[in-house]
Amino acid sequence: MTFSIVGRCARTGMFGLVVTTSSPAVGSRCGFAAAGIGAALTQNRTDPRLGPLAIDLLTRGYEAQRTLDAIVAATPYHQWRQLACIDRNGRTAAFTGASVKPERNEAHGVDCVSIANIVRSADIPAQMVRAFEANPADPLPVRLLDALEAGERGGSEFVALVSAALLVVHEQSFPYVDLRIDSDPDPIARLRRLWLEYEPMADLYVTRAIDPDSL
Repeated sequence: MTFSIVGRCARTGMFGLVVTTSSPAVGSRCGFAAAGIGAALTQNRTDPRLGPLAIDLLTRGYEAQRTLDAIVAATPYHQWRQLACIDRNGRTAAFTGASVKPERNEAHGVDCVSIANIVRSADIPAQMVRAFEANPADPLPVRLLDALEAGERGGSEFVALVSAALLVVHEQSFPYVDLRIDSDPDPIARLRRLWLEYEPMADLYVTRAIDPDSL
């Protein structure tokens, strides 16, 4: 009951992800990223331990496919998991366990990979990838939100969405953007509005942290 995408901006080096679902607090469980390293998603019968594990393996220099292969080989219940990751070079990997219910699918694109489960259309990941690729000069948060909106237009879930999250990292150990919507009747639209509110302050918040004397 979740659709999502991880992506990289080759121009800036940012990594990020967006995810939405009909369960509460998706941003606390499913998406993980580290500046200069990559990003990962864990969903379906979600094991939040797998996201940090993926980031650790990527940090050690594992490429995306090797990262997921190692996780699947080393952890139990992988038949219930749906996973995706992108490494520092933009290589992507995805895994969907045999017990994940349809409609389910995954799609890879330039600097991105999308996954979905228990949705109305198996074409949702491909539509998200196309939206992400459409405007490569746009800021990464905008491209990710465009992809999420494409997934909603492409069919969304069988029940109402209630939570969504946007996470982007860039250069620092803390996120460049970490926005979460919960218990909202239209979380994707609300996430877009929240980004538009946050965007003018995003760079300032970084400067406040690393060089407050310059302000």
